[in-house]
Amino acid sequence: MSDLLSRVSRSLVDDVKHGALPVLLLGLTVFTGVVDAVSILTLGRVFVANMTGNVVFAGFALVGIPGFSLEASLFALGGFLIGALTAGRVVPRLGGGRGRVLRLPVTVELVLVVIALIAGSGAGRHAGHVRIDVIAAICAVAMGGQNMAARRLAVPDLTTSVLTMTLTGLAADGQAWSDPPVVARRLLAVVAMLVGAMLGAVLVRDHDPQGGLILATAILAAVVAATWLLRPRLGRIN
Repeated sequence: MSDLLSRVSRSLVDDVKHGALPVLLLGLTVFTGVVDAVSILTLGRVFVANMTGNVVFAGFALVGIPGFSLEASLFALGGFLIGALTAGRVVPRLGGGRGRVLRLPVTVELVLVVIALIAGSGAGRHAGHVRIDVIAAICAVAMGGQNMAARRLAVPDLTTSVLTMTLTGLAADGQAWSDPPVVARRLLAVVAMLVGAMLGAVLVRDHDPQGGLILATAILAAVVAATWLLRPRLGRIN
């Protein structure tokens, strides 16, 4: 058992190919759960990380289903595309250092979430629609950059925002079950998203909605700090 746990832990913080990236991307997966909980529960049924959900919500709004805002979904979709486009232009120019590929987008993401936190300060649960849409768009820009970085880093099963293929692999890839680190990585991705969503929901339910964004800010700050502390273990883009 100790040998198994050692193998799993090494695969997260000292992987042969990906170094310490898996544990950092798991941190960003927790962040995703938090920020989507905040957006769904306080920003008018809109995702800022899951664009598939926003396309579906936009469809609901277009046929007049109550409680869904086409405007909010479009703001989030537009913000996400801007974030991904900008990161897509900048990140490839950063060279081979994986620490830089992750650090810059997450640092920008941290700044954007702080701006969203300030924008929502004092509004509580009664923020106007315009302010809500702006906050959703800012957070979506941040998530677009994060997704671009995760795509560039290409750590298997750790996209930080989408679990569909991770769950498919967990269920359908029978051969992977003979490789405990692979199974652990997939399971931890699911657990990370679940824990983030739970924490975000609790903060929104029991406290001011700003609590969720404060937690999101703390997670991002920790990831940025870790990219510096663990930079010798982050390797280079192949």
